[in-house]
Amino acid sequence: MKVTIINTGGTFNKRYNPIKGQLEVPNDNIALDKILASCFNVDYEVINIVSKDSLDMTDVDRELITNSVKNSKNENIIIIHGTDTVDLTSQFLKKQISDKKIVFTGAMVPMSIDEVEATMNFSQALGFLSANIENGIYLAMHGVVVDASKLVKNRAEGKFLIEE
Repeated sequence: MKVTIINTGGTFNKRYNPIKGQLEVPNDNIALDKILASCFNVDYEVINIVSKDSLDMTDVDRELITNSVKNSKNENIIIIHGTDTVDLTSQFLKKQISDKKIVFTGAMVPMSIDEVEATMNFSQALGFLSANIENGIYLAMHGVVVDASKLVKNRAEGKFLIEE
């Protein structure tokens, strides 16, 4: 299977900067590279763009993401994205792209703090793409992969839930 992985930042990638005393979104793929080291049966390319907390994303950033998806030669796409505005970006893409299988994923806790959630969410996205699925925009979080419009971040509970 061939997959394009678009890494846009978000909590998934955050690391603590001891000099500034805060979590930052780095300009690299260290978190993702750690997971990909175990992907032996996948032909992938990684595109690192934006590198922001999703609360700081603009429509200019979303257009950059959209263009990266459109320009990908692969029909299978995973987008690492911050969880706060993944709904906005997935809606933005849905208006412009219908010929690819796109799975958004991310994490509520940085991989640098706890590797389990980010690894699980990414692995779900990858496994989902290896199944016989229709073109569309999906979200892989917290044990499920569904149409991106049906999985909603519940801020009070700190998790994603399927909206009925």
